[in-house]
Amino acid sequence: MATHEIFMPALSSTMTEGKIVEWLKKPGERVERGESVLVVESDKADMDVEAFQEGFLAAVLMEAGSTAPVGETIGLIVESEAEIAAAKAAAPAPAAAPAPAAATAAAPAPAAPAAVPPTPAPAPVAAAVPVPAPVAAPQPVPVPASAGDGRVVATPRARKLAAQLGVALASLRGTGPNGRIQAEDVEQATGQPVSVPRVAEGTAPAMAVAAGNGAAAAPAAPAGQAFGRAGETVAFNTLQQAVVRNMNASLAVPCFHVGYTITTDRLDAFYKQVKAKGVTMTALLAKAVGVTLARHPQVNASASDAGMAYPASVNVAVAVAMDDGGLITPVLAAADRTDLYSLSRNWADLVARSRSKQLKPEEYTTGTFTLSNLGMFGVDRFDAILPPGTGAILAVAASRPVVAALKDGSIAVRRQMQVNLTADHRVIYGTHAAAFLKDLADLIENRPESLAL
Repeated sequence: MATHEIFMPALSSTMTEGKIVEWLKKPGERVERGESVLVVESDKADMDVEAFQEGFLAAVLMEAGSTAPVGETIGLIVESEAEIAAAKAAAPAPAAAPAPAAATAAAPAPAAPAAVPPTPAPAPVAAAVPVPAPVAAPQPVPVPASAGDGRVVATPRARKLAAQLGVALASLRGTGPNGRIQAEDVEQATGQPVSVPRVAEGTAPAMAVAAGNGAAAAPAAPAGQAFGRAGETVAFNTLQQAVVRNMNASLAVPCFHVGYTITTDRLDAFYKQVKAKGVTMTALLAKAVGVTLARHPQVNASASDAGMAYPASVNVAVAVAMDDGGLITPVLAAADRTDLYSLSRNWADLVARSRSKQLKPEEYTTGTFTLSNLGMFGVDRFDAILPPGTGAILAVAASRPVVAALKDGSIAVRRQMQVNLTADHRVIYGTHAAAFLKDLADLIENRPESLAL
Protein backbone atom coordinates (compact mmCIF):
# COMPACT_ATOMS: atom_id res chain seq x y z
CA MET A 1 0.00 0.00 0.00
CA ALA A 2 1.42 3.38 -1.06
CA THR A 3 0.58 6.09 1.46
CA HIS A 4 1.52 9.72 0.89
CA GLU A 5 1.69 12.11 3.82
CA ILE A 6 0.44 15.67 3.75
CA PHE A 7 2.77 17.85 5.82
CA MET A 8 2.18 21.25 7.37
CA PRO A 9 4.04 23.42 4.83
CA ALA A 10 6.33 26.38 5.47
CA LEU A 11 4.50 29.23 3.75
CA SER A 12 7.06 31.89 4.72
CA SER A 13 10.62 32.08 5.97
CA THR A 14 9.46 33.03 9.48
CA MET A 15 6.66 30.49 9.81
CA THR A 16 7.17 27.87 12.53
CA GLU A 17 3.61 26.59 12.79
CA GLY A 18 0.36 26.89 10.91
CA LYS A 19 -3.33 26.73 11.68
CA ILE A 20 -5.66 24.57 9.59
CA VAL A 21 -8.48 26.88 8.54
CA GLU A 22 -10.50 24.47 6.42
CA TRP A 23 -10.24 21.08 4.73
CA LEU A 24 -11.48 21.47 1.16
CA LYS A 25 -11.66 17.69 0.71
CA LYS A 26 -13.35 15.10 2.92
CA PRO A 27 -11.90 11.66 3.73
CA GLY A 28 -12.75 9.26 0.92
CA GLU A 29 -12.92 11.93 -1.79
CA ARG A 30 -10.68 11.79 -4.84
CA VAL A 31 -7.79 14.23 -5.05
CA GLU A 32 -6.18 15.29 -8.30
CA ARG A 33 -2.56 16.36 -8.63
CA GLY A 34 -2.33 20.15 -8.12
CA GLU A 35 -5.80 20.36 -6.56
CA SER A 36 -6.24 22.36 -3.36
CA VAL A 37 -6.78 20.04 -0.38
CA LEU A 38 -6.90 22.45 2.56
CA VAL A 39 -6.42 26.07 3.59
CA VAL A 40 -3.65 26.93 6.08
CA GLU A 41 -3.28 30.17 8.02
CA SER A 42 0.36 31.18 8.30
CA ASP A 43 1.77 34.15 10.20
CA LYS A 44 0.63 36.51 7.44
CA ALA A 45 -1.82 34.91 5.01
CA ASP A 46 -4.33 32.15 4.29
CA MET A 47 -3.02 29.93 1.51
CA ASP A 48 -4.21 26.81 -0.27
CA VAL A 49 -2.19 23.63 0.13
CA GLU A 50 -2.12 21.63 -3.08
CA ALA A 51 -1.78 17.88 -3.56
CA PHE A 52 1.23 16.77 -5.55
CA GLN A 53 0.00 13.17 -5.73
CA GLU A 54 -3.30 12.02 -7.12
CA GLY A 55 -5.39 9.50 -5.23
CA PHE A 56 -7.89 9.58 -2.38
CA LEU A 57 -7.81 11.48 0.91
CA ALA A 58 -7.68 8.58 3.35
CA ALA A 59 -7.44 10.34 6.69
CA VAL A 60 -7.40 13.78 8.29
CA LEU A 61 -4.98 13.77 11.25
CA MET A 62 -5.56 17.40 12.26
CA GLU A 63 -9.06 18.84 12.23
CA ALA A 64 -9.89 22.39 11.12
CA GLY A 65 -8.90 24.85 13.84
CA SER A 66 -5.89 22.78 14.95
CA THR A 67 -2.36 24.19 14.96
CA ALA A 68 0.62 22.08 13.94
CA PRO A 69 4.37 22.80 13.60
CA VAL A 70 5.90 22.98 10.15
CA GLY A 71 6.67 19.48 8.89
CA GLU A 72 4.00 17.76 11.01
CA THR A 73 1.90 15.12 9.22
CA ILE A 74 -1.67 16.41 8.98
CA GLY A 75 -3.26 14.05 6.46
CA LEU A 76 -2.83 10.90 4.36
CA ILE A 77 -3.42 10.24 0.66
CA VAL A 78 -3.60 6.73 -0.83
CA GLU A 79 -3.47 5.73 -4.48
CA SER A 80 -6.63 3.60 -4.69
CA GLU A 81 -10.04 3.62 -3.09
CA ALA A 82 -9.45 0.07 -1.82
CA GLU A 83 -6.57 1.31 0.38
CA ILE A 84 -8.64 3.90 2.26
CA ALA A 85 -9.91 1.55 4.96
CA ALA A 86 -6.45 0.15 5.76
CA ALA A 87 -4.83 3.60 5.88
CA LYS A 88 -7.61 4.94 8.08
CA ALA A 89 -7.27 1.99 10.48
CA ALA A 90 -3.51 2.49 10.77
CA ALA A 91 -3.73 6.25 11.21
CA PRO A 92 -3.97 7.85 14.67
CA ALA A 93 -7.23 9.49 15.68
CA PRO A 94 -7.49 13.06 14.37
CA ALA A 95 -6.49 15.79 16.79
CA ALA A 96 -9.46 18.02 17.51
CA ALA A 97 -9.18 21.78 17.58
CA PRO A 98 -8.73 23.20 21.09
CA ALA A 99 -11.81 24.70 22.69
CA PRO A 100 -11.76 28.50 22.85
CA ALA A 101 -10.44 29.88 26.14
CA ALA A 102 -12.48 32.97 26.91
CA ALA A 103 -12.28 34.19 30.50
CA THR A 104 -15.11 36.38 31.78
CA ALA A 105 -16.00 37.83 35.13
CA ALA A 106 -18.80 35.29 35.53
CA ALA A 107 -16.77 32.32 34.30
CA PRO A 108 -13.06 32.93 34.87
CA ALA A 109 -11.94 29.37 34.18
CA PRO A 110 -11.10 28.80 30.47
CA ALA A 111 -12.32 25.75 28.64
CA ALA A 112 -9.76 22.95 28.60
CA PRO A 113 -8.42 21.97 25.16
CA ALA A 114 -9.22 18.57 23.80
CA ALA A 115 -6.59 15.96 24.55
CA VAL A 116 -4.23 15.09 21.72
CA PRO A 117 -3.38 11.39 21.52
CA PRO A 118 0.28 10.41 21.21
CA THR A 119 1.47 10.14 17.63
CA PRO A 120 2.67 6.63 16.69
CA ALA A 121 5.51 5.89 14.33
CA PRO A 122 4.70 7.25 10.85
CA ALA A 123 3.68 4.93 8.08
CA PRO A 124 6.10 4.32 5.19
CA VAL A 125 6.18 7.32 2.91
CA ALA A 126 6.31 7.04 -0.83
CA ALA A 127 6.30 10.76 -1.52
CA ALA A 128 5.71 13.93 0.46
CA VAL A 129 3.67 16.98 -0.42
CA PRO A 130 6.14 19.88 -0.83
CA VAL A 131 5.56 23.52 -0.03
CA PRO A 132 2.63 24.70 -2.16
CA ALA A 133 3.02 27.21 -4.93
CA PRO A 134 1.59 30.65 -4.14
CA VAL A 135 -1.98 31.29 -5.09
CA ALA A 136 -2.48 32.76 -8.55
CA ALA A 137 -3.00 36.48 -8.94
CA PRO A 138 -6.58 37.74 -9.11
CA GLN A 139 -8.35 38.03 -12.44
CA PRO A 140 -9.74 41.44 -13.35
CA VAL A 141 -13.19 40.09 -14.26
CA PRO A 142 -15.21 38.20 -11.61
CA VAL A 143 -16.01 34.63 -12.57
CA PRO A 144 -18.37 32.11 -11.02
CA ALA A 145 -16.84 30.75 -7.81
CA SER A 146 -16.86 27.10 -8.77
CA ALA A 147 -14.02 24.64 -8.69
CA GLY A 148 -15.40 22.81 -11.74
CA ASP A 149 -16.75 19.92 -9.70
CA GLY A 150 -19.68 21.81 -8.20
CA ARG A 151 -17.71 22.84 -5.11
CA VAL A 152 -18.04 26.50 -4.20
CA VAL A 153 -14.69 28.23 -3.70
CA ALA A 154 -14.80 30.75 -0.85
CA THR A 155 -12.55 32.11 1.87
CA PRO A 156 -13.09 30.76 5.39
CA ARG A 157 -14.28 34.16 6.55
CA ALA A 158 -16.80 34.31 3.68
CA ARG A 159 -18.15 30.85 4.59
CA LYS A 160 -18.55 31.83 8.23
CA LEU A 161 -20.22 35.12 7.35
CA ALA A 162 -22.54 33.44 4.85
CA ALA A 163 -23.64 30.95 7.50
CA GLN A 164 -24.33 33.77 9.96
CA LEU A 165 -26.29 35.86 7.46
CA GLY A 166 -28.08 32.98 5.72
CA VAL A 167 -26.55 33.63 2.28
CA ALA A 168 -26.25 30.81 -0.26
CA LEU A 169 -22.64 30.88 -1.48
CA ALA A 170 -23.55 29.09 -4.71
CA SER A 171 -25.63 32.10 -5.78
CA LEU A 172 -22.70 34.55 -5.54
CA ARG A 173 -20.00 35.55 -7.99
CA GLY A 174 -16.58 35.87 -6.39
CA THR A 175 -14.31 38.86 -6.89
CA GLY A 176 -11.26 37.25 -5.29
CA PRO A 177 -8.37 35.32 -6.88
CA ASN A 178 -9.63 32.77 -9.42
CA GLY A 179 -13.22 33.79 -8.68
CA ARG A 180 -13.05 32.93 -5.00
CA ILE A 181 -15.90 34.35 -2.94
CA GLN A 182 -14.69 36.84 -0.32
CA ALA A 183 -16.37 38.25 2.75
CA GLU A 184 -17.02 41.50 0.89
CA ASP A 185 -19.05 39.58 -1.72
CA VAL A 186 -21.27 38.15 1.02
CA GLU A 187 -21.69 41.57 2.63
CA GLN A 188 -22.63 43.15 -0.68
CA ALA A 189 -25.22 40.43 -1.32
CA THR A 190 -26.99 41.35 1.93
CA GLY A 191 -26.65 45.10 1.56
CA GLN A 192 -24.23 45.26 4.52
CA PRO A 193 -21.46 47.87 4.52
CA VAL A 194 -18.27 46.33 3.16
CA SER A 195 -15.40 46.13 5.66
CA VAL A 196 -11.89 46.21 4.21
CA PRO A 197 -8.36 46.47 5.62
CA ARG A 198 -7.67 49.89 7.05
CA VAL A 199 -5.13 50.82 4.42
CA ALA A 200 -3.22 54.08 4.12
CA GLU A 201 -4.99 54.90 0.89
CA GLY A 202 -5.27 58.46 -0.36
CA THR A 203 -4.78 59.79 3.14
CA ALA A 204 -1.30 61.18 3.33
CA PRO A 205 -1.26 64.02 3.45
CA ALA A 206 -4.67 63.71 5.05
CA MET A 207 -7.13 66.54 4.85
CA ALA A 208 -7.84 66.91 8.58
CA VAL A 209 -10.55 69.52 9.05
CA ALA A 210 -12.63 70.90 11.86
CA ALA A 211 -16.11 69.49 12.16
CA GLY A 212 -18.96 71.65 10.93
CA ASN A 213 -17.02 73.74 8.38
CA GLY A 214 -18.64 72.07 5.39
CA ALA A 215 -15.49 70.20 4.31
CA ALA A 216 -15.08 66.47 4.18
CA ALA A 217 -14.55 64.96 7.59
CA ALA A 218 -11.60 62.72 8.42
CA PRO A 219 -12.33 58.99 8.27
CA ALA A 220 -13.80 57.42 11.36
CA ALA A 221 -11.82 55.03 13.51
CA PRO A 222 -11.33 51.56 12.00
CA ALA A 223 -14.46 49.45 12.00
CA GLY A 224 -14.68 45.71 12.27
CA GLN A 225 -11.81 45.27 14.72
CA ALA A 226 -13.80 43.54 17.42
CA PHE A 227 -11.06 41.97 19.51
CA GLY A 228 -13.46 40.83 22.24
CA ARG A 229 -16.20 41.85 24.61
CA ALA A 230 -15.74 43.42 28.01
CA GLY A 231 -14.39 40.91 30.52
CA GLU A 232 -13.13 38.45 27.90
CA THR A 233 -9.61 37.23 27.26
CA VAL A 234 -9.15 36.43 23.59
CA ALA A 235 -6.17 34.38 22.44
CA PHE A 236 -3.88 35.82 19.78
CA ASN A 237 -4.52 34.41 16.33
CA THR A 238 -1.62 33.29 14.16
CA LEU A 239 -1.19 36.66 12.50
CA GLN A 240 -1.32 38.54 15.80
CA GLN A 241 1.25 36.15 17.30
CA ALA A 242 3.61 37.07 14.45
CA VAL A 243 3.12 40.76 15.24
CA VAL A 244 3.92 40.10 18.92
CA ARG A 245 7.13 38.24 18.03
CA ASN A 246 8.24 40.99 15.66
CA MET A 247 7.54 43.75 18.18
CA ASN A 248 9.43 41.91 20.91
CA ALA A 249 12.38 41.45 18.55
CA SER A 250 12.37 45.19 17.81
CA LEU A 251 13.11 45.94 21.46
CA ALA A 252 16.65 44.61 20.99
CA VAL A 253 17.46 47.16 18.26
CA PRO A 254 19.05 50.50 19.28
CA CYS A 255 16.73 52.96 17.52
CA PHE A 256 16.57 56.75 17.35
CA HIS A 257 13.96 59.14 15.93
CA VAL A 258 14.31 62.16 13.65
CA GLY A 259 11.38 64.43 12.73
CA TYR A 260 10.79 66.81 9.83
CA THR A 261 8.03 69.23 8.78
CA ILE A 262 7.10 69.06 5.08
CA THR A 263 4.90 71.55 3.21
CA THR A 264 2.46 69.64 1.00
CA ASP A 265 0.69 72.32 -1.09
CA ARG A 266 2.35 71.33 -4.38
CA LEU A 267 1.96 67.63 -3.64
CA ASP A 268 -1.76 68.15 -2.93
CA ALA A 269 -2.20 70.05 -6.20
CA PHE A 270 -0.31 67.42 -8.20
CA TYR A 271 -2.32 64.62 -6.60
CA LYS A 272 -5.57 66.27 -7.74
CA GLN A 273 -4.22 66.23 -11.32
CA VAL A 274 -3.27 62.55 -11.42
CA LYS A 275 -5.95 61.07 -9.16
CA ALA A 276 -8.34 60.71 -12.11
CA LYS A 277 -5.71 58.54 -13.85
CA GLY A 278 -5.80 56.00 -11.03
CA VAL A 279 -2.84 57.34 -9.06
CA THR A 280 -3.16 56.96 -5.30
CA MET A 281 -1.55 59.01 -2.56
CA THR A 282 0.08 55.84 -1.27
CA ALA A 283 1.79 55.36 -4.62
CA LEU A 284 2.86 59.01 -4.65
CA LEU A 285 4.45 58.73 -1.21
CA ALA A 286 6.04 55.36 -1.97
CA LYS A 287 7.47 56.73 -5.21
CA ALA A 288 8.85 59.82 -3.45
CA VAL A 289 10.39 57.68 -0.71
CA GLY A 290 11.79 55.21 -3.27
CA VAL A 291 13.44 57.92 -5.38
CA THR A 292 14.96 59.50 -2.28
CA LEU A 293 16.18 56.14 -0.94
CA ALA A 294 18.01 55.51 -4.22
CA ARG A 295 20.09 58.60 -3.40
CA HIS A 296 20.60 57.50 0.22
CA PRO A 297 21.41 53.76 0.14
CA GLN A 298 22.52 53.86 3.77
CA VAL A 299 18.91 54.48 4.87
CA ASN A 300 17.82 51.49 2.76
CA ALA A 301 20.39 49.22 4.43
CA SER A 302 19.94 46.93 7.45
CA ALA A 303 22.06 45.18 10.05
CA SER A 304 22.96 41.51 9.66
CA ASP A 305 25.26 39.07 11.45
CA ALA A 306 27.89 39.73 8.79
CA GLY A 307 27.60 43.52 8.91
CA MET A 308 25.67 46.15 6.95
CA ALA A 309 23.45 44.58 4.28
CA TYR A 310 22.71 46.72 1.23
CA PRO A 311 19.70 45.40 -0.74
CA ALA A 312 19.88 45.15 -4.51
CA SER A 313 16.60 47.05 -4.90
CA VAL A 314 14.44 49.63 -3.14
CA ASN A 315 11.29 47.84 -1.92
CA VAL A 316 8.89 50.08 -0.01
CA ALA A 317 6.54 48.23 2.35
CA VAL A 318 3.34 49.95 3.50
CA ALA A 319 1.87 49.00 6.88
CA VAL A 320 -1.76 47.87 6.65
CA ALA A 321 -4.00 47.09 9.64
CA MET A 322 -6.32 44.15 9.00
CA ASP A 323 -9.89 43.81 10.23
CA ASP A 324 -9.03 40.71 12.26
CA GLY A 325 -6.52 42.63 14.37
CA GLY A 326 -3.36 41.73 12.50
CA LEU A 327 -0.83 43.84 10.63
CA ILE A 328 0.65 43.18 7.21
CA THR A 329 3.10 45.12 5.05
CA PRO A 330 2.46 44.69 1.29
CA VAL A 331 5.59 45.54 -0.66
CA LEU A 332 5.87 47.88 -3.64
CA ALA A 333 8.98 46.38 -5.23
CA ALA A 334 11.53 48.57 -7.04
CA ALA A 335 9.57 51.69 -6.07
CA ASP A 336 12.32 53.95 -7.35
CA ARG A 337 12.35 52.42 -10.85
CA THR A 338 8.65 51.64 -11.35
CA ASP A 339 6.61 54.38 -13.01
CA LEU A 340 3.95 56.07 -10.90
CA TYR A 341 0.97 54.64 -12.78
CA SER A 342 2.23 51.07 -12.64
CA LEU A 343 3.02 51.55 -8.97
CA SER A 344 -0.59 52.60 -8.33
CA ARG A 345 -1.93 49.56 -10.20
CA ASN A 346 0.39 47.30 -8.24
CA TRP A 347 -0.83 48.81 -4.97
CA ALA A 348 -4.48 48.32 -5.90
CA ASP A 349 -3.76 44.66 -6.66
CA LEU A 350 -1.89 44.17 -3.37
CA VAL A 351 -4.73 45.73 -1.38
CA ALA A 352 -7.35 43.60 -3.14
CA ARG A 353 -5.47 40.38 -2.36
CA SER A 354 -4.60 41.39 1.20
CA ARG A 355 -8.36 41.53 1.92
CA SER A 356 -8.64 37.77 1.39
CA LYS A 357 -5.15 37.01 2.76
CA GLN A 358 -3.96 35.85 -0.65
CA LEU A 359 -0.62 37.65 -0.81
CA LYS A 360 2.42 35.60 -1.76
CA PRO A 361 5.16 35.49 0.92
CA GLU A 362 7.53 37.56 -1.20
CA GLU A 363 4.86 40.25 -1.45
CA TYR A 364 4.93 41.03 2.26
CA THR A 365 8.38 39.90 3.49
CA THR A 366 10.80 41.61 1.07
CA GLY A 367 10.45 45.23 2.14
CA THR A 368 13.70 47.14 2.62
CA PHE A 369 12.03 50.27 4.03
CA THR A 370 8.59 50.72 5.60
CA LEU A 371 6.00 53.47 5.34
CA SER A 372 3.41 53.83 8.12
CA ASN A 373 0.61 56.36 7.70
CA LEU A 374 -1.89 57.40 10.38
CA GLY A 375 -2.74 60.66 8.67
CA MET A 376 -6.14 59.23 7.71
CA PHE A 377 -7.15 59.62 11.37
CA GLY A 378 -5.89 63.17 11.73
CA VAL A 379 -2.87 62.16 13.83
CA ASP A 380 -0.48 65.09 14.40
CA ARG A 381 2.68 63.04 14.88
CA PHE A 382 3.79 59.59 16.01
CA ASP A 383 6.82 57.33 16.17
CA ALA A 384 6.67 53.96 14.42
CA ILE A 385 8.30 50.76 15.70
CA LEU A 386 11.07 49.42 13.48
CA PRO A 387 10.13 46.14 11.74
CA PRO A 388 12.78 43.40 12.16
CA GLY A 389 15.16 42.98 9.24
CA THR A 390 14.98 46.58 8.05
CA GLY A 391 16.93 49.72 8.87
CA ALA A 392 14.23 52.39 8.97
CA ILE A 393 10.51 53.15 8.96
CA LEU A 394 8.86 56.48 8.18
CA ALA A 395 5.79 57.58 10.17
CA VAL A 396 3.55 59.96 8.20
CA ALA A 397 1.00 62.14 10.01
CA ALA A 398 -1.84 64.31 8.73
CA SER A 399 -1.38 67.42 6.63
CA ARG A 400 -2.95 70.50 8.24
CA PRO A 401 -3.24 74.18 7.34
CA VAL A 402 -0.89 76.22 9.51
CA VAL A 403 0.31 79.81 9.63
CA ALA A 404 3.91 79.67 8.43
CA ALA A 405 6.70 82.25 8.19
CA LEU A 406 8.16 82.30 4.67
CA LYS A 407 11.78 82.89 3.72
CA ASP A 408 11.14 86.52 2.82
CA GLY A 409 9.72 87.20 6.28
CA SER A 410 6.07 87.26 5.21
CA ILE A 411 3.36 85.12 6.76
CA ALA A 412 1.06 82.78 4.85
CA VAL A 413 -1.16 79.75 5.37
CA ARG A 414 0.46 76.53 4.19
CA ARG A 415 -0.45 72.87 4.48
CA GLN A 416 2.21 70.96 6.42
CA MET A 417 2.67 67.43 7.70
CA GLN A 418 5.02 65.92 10.24
CA VAL A 419 7.10 62.88 9.32
CA ASN A 420 9.21 60.95 11.84
CA LEU A 421 11.93 58.51 10.88
CA THR A 422 12.73 55.59 13.20
CA ALA A 423 16.18 54.24 12.35
CA ASP A 424 18.54 51.48 13.46
CA HIS A 425 21.56 53.30 14.89
CA ARG A 426 23.84 50.35 14.12
CA VAL A 427 23.49 51.17 10.41
CA ILE A 428 22.05 54.68 10.10
CA TYR A 429 23.51 57.70 11.87
CA GLY A 430 21.88 61.04 12.55
CA THR A 431 23.45 62.76 9.55
CA HIS A 432 22.16 60.00 7.23
CA ALA A 433 18.61 60.36 8.56
CA ALA A 434 18.68 64.16 8.40
CA ALA A 435 20.01 64.22 4.83
CA PHE A 436 17.37 61.71 3.71
CA LEU A 437 14.50 63.72 5.22
CA LYS A 438 15.85 66.98 3.78
CA ASP A 439 15.94 65.54 0.26
CA LEU A 440 12.50 63.95 0.67
CA ALA A 441 11.06 67.29 1.76
CA ASP A 442 12.73 69.06 -1.17
CA LEU A 443 11.19 66.58 -3.62
CA ILE A 444 7.68 66.83 -2.16
CA GLU A 445 7.74 70.60 -1.72
CA ASN A 446 9.42 71.69 -4.97
CA ARG A 447 9.36 68.88 -7.55
CA PRO A 448 6.43 66.49 -7.00
CA GLU A 449 5.62 66.56 -10.73
CA SER A 450 8.90 64.77 -11.41
CA LEU A 451 7.44 61.64 -9.77
CA ALA A 452 5.36 61.04 -12.89
CA LEU A 453 8.36 61.18 -15.24
